Amino acid sequence: MIAFFHATLYQPLYNGLVFLIGVLPGADVGLAVLVLTILVKLILFPLSEKAVKAQLLMKLYEPDLNNLKLKYKDDKEGHARAVLNFYREKKINPFSSFLVLLIQMPIIISLYYVFYKGGLPALNNDLLYSFIKAPGEVNMLFLGLIDIGSKSLLFAVLVSVSQFFQMKLSIPPLPPRDKNKPSMKDELARSMNTQMRYFMPLFVGFIAYNISGAVGLYWTTSNIFAIGQELYIRRKYAKTKSTISERSGEAIK
Repeated sequence: MIAFFHATLYQPLYNGLVFLIGVLPGADVGLAVLVLTILVKLILFPLSEKAVKAQLLMKLYEPDLNNLKLKYKDDKEGHARAVLNFYREKKINPFSSFLVLLIQMPIIISLYYVFYKGGLPALNNDLLYSFIKAPGEVNMLFLGLIDIGSKSLLFAVLVSVSQFFQMKLSIPPLPPRDKNKPSMKDELARSMNTQMRYFMPLFVGFIAYNISGAVGLYWTTSNIFAIGQELYIRRKYAKTKSTISERSGEAIK
């Protein structure tokens, strides 16, 4: 398993960084991480687009899903099958967001290994492919100001702030609490929603601070890209929203 991780993630990521360091001005590792992050996000864009589209469609088809819940209120298995069939019919993958997150986490772990387990700032020629030329110098000061090889409070804060806005944009708000029908399930959903909105940004900021400024830079850039991507995809599928709203006979927020 370790050998597979090394061959498929760690070594390619390391070689990609070294190549970018060699071609970017000033051999700036921070710029290399920035460019690498954008390249990774562009490669993952088709998956990310599907994830955002799935979230939008799940929200837009909420009235239909609520009807299924009422129809099968006494049959949990029947309800589960009906929901899965509905998703299949509408070509919605409810797990697409999890898949995107699952892909990005190994990249963050790989960056940790690059900066803390050998490879940067001291170059390890044994890890380089034959066609990758090692640069003569490596500059760990991002834009000549921030040492991304060590802990960075600035990037930890930026990670938390950008993660907060990214989560706020991607997680839809819950409907007002029905005081007449208190529900344990509803309270649990509200608790999870609150944790994702407020605890998660603090948690990822804490992780970024304790790893390195490079990971903080990667995470911040990734979050900002995700925010722009979400806004772009929402605008792109605005016509889909309008069509479904007209079909449902109600305005969907």
